[in-house]
Amino acid sequence: MPGSEWGTAAEQRFNVNLSILFTELPLLERPAAAAAAGFTAVELWWPWIDSPTPEHSELDALRKAVQDAGVRLTGLNFYAGHLPGPDRGALSVPGEESERFRANIDVAADFARSLDCTALNALYGNRIDGVDPARQDALALENLVLAARAADRIGAILLIEALNQPESPHYPLVSAPAAVRVVDQVNEASGLGNARFLMDLYHLSMNGEDLPQVIAEYADRTGHVQIADNPGRGAPGTGSLPLEDLLGRLRKHGYDGWVGLEYKPGDRPSAEAFDWLPAEARAAR
Repeated sequence: MPGSEWGTAAEQRFNVNLSILFTELPLLERPAAAAAAGFTAVELWWPWIDSPTPEHSELDALRKAVQDAGVRLTGLNFYAGHLPGPDRGALSVPGEESERFRANIDVAADFARSLDCTALNALYGNRIDGVDPARQDALALENLVLAARAADRIGAILLIEALNQPESPHYPLVSAPAAVRVVDQVNEASGLGNARFLMDLYHLSMNGEDLPQVIAEYADRTGHVQIADNPGRGAPGTGSLPLEDLLGRLRKHGYDGWVGLEYKPGDRPSAEAFDWLPAEARAAR
């Protein structure tokens, strides 16, 4: 991208989400692939979609793959069901799914700590037919407080994310204000103050939100940022979102954290989906 200023600011730090990029490779090969593409940091959705408590051997193998690749794990989702897919979280779903989330809390936190990962993301969960939304919200707050305590135990923050209404019609947090209200509720209930907003610019744009205004209002409450272009959820430059400008606005409003690349590579190998970002900007400073 000629004349691009991507990554020229010292505080611009990009990582690669290995649950949406490099998925043409087996999980254990993805950290090395990200490193070969020039990145020094990665993030992950919970990789074991059918198991909140995988065997120690599986955890050990992924830990070794990350360590051997020489990359840092900077973000990890708690168990959230089948992603990508219809579940969109488990913590507000009464019954078995909520219990699976609780069983995962310490497993995920301990795995994150073993790799010096300092951000854990908890997807809220869909509304369920026949269940009072107030009951789901009470259960969500209870479980999010447990997650906040586990994150605090390992020196991490708890992230709460807004998704988008068109793709996640049963997910209740489909605006920045809705997600930030939950952040406030968790911080008040836990007394820890370690819950933060995960600002995914793709999801917010799909909701039709005023992104410059969202940034101005919530940059100081934001613990992580994720990007993809819109339409299409592709790499920057494949759609019409002014992502370079938006990240510049985030920096001006004081955000100096990670920017997760959470986009689809399209009909090409993931390794070829980073041509928009200069090689020197891929390594975290």
